[in-house]
Amino acid sequence: MLPKVNQTLHIQVNSIDEEEAKQEYKSRIADITDAYISMEVPISEQSGRLKRLYSGDEMSIYYLTDGGVKNYFNSSVLGFSDDVIRLVHIKKPEPESITKVQRRNFLRVPAELEIAVKYSDQFQFVSMTDDVGGGGISFLCDGYIPVGSGQMVSCWLLVPFKNGQTEHVPFKSEIVRVKKLETGRQQVMMRYSEISDRERQKVIRYCFERQLDCRKK
Repeated sequence: MLPKVNQTLHIQVNSIDEEEAKQEYKSRIADITDAYISMEVPISEQSGRLKRLYSGDEMSIYYLTDGGVKNYFNSSVLGFSDDVIRLVHIKKPEPESITKVQRRNFLRVPAELEIAVKYSDQFQFVSMTDDVGGGGISFLCDGYIPVGSGQMVSCWLLVPFKNGQTEHVPFKSEIVRVKKLETGRQQVMMRYSEISDRERQKVIRYCFERQLDCRKK
């Protein structure tokens, strides 16, 4: 489902500046044509300042629909116009490129990302994920590592984005299942127990970019 006129868009502008890429902006859709979406100049949710955009700027965007479903898509600035107010024209997404993420059914994608896992000050290790999602993660580790269901761990995930930026995403998780593999290694499945919404959005943004890459192959 495409967004509609008067709908609110939540926007992150892709940037090599780490602080800028973290900022989230809001905008309202003023008009929709066959070729583009016209929106008001985005405003920062934190500072209340307007965001100056330039032609070609790339953005990660989501909007909410019934039931709290977040609909994600990527877009870019095509141009501007000044009518009663200044409008920003952005590329209209193809309906099939919009990814829906329900709060209780987060998107998961296969991915090999570096993850640091800490049980205590005395025991921590680095491993690789085998899938990543907005609700949890699974990773592979050696069979001798003492992991078990119900354990709580602190983690840091290294998340790379298409724009070349890399984020360290901290969170706490509960191990929900450990599966012994024929290789002698083990697959550890976790769900987030403590993660800020901002950090979760980074993971979801990565999943969205990763899913689009997989669709292109």
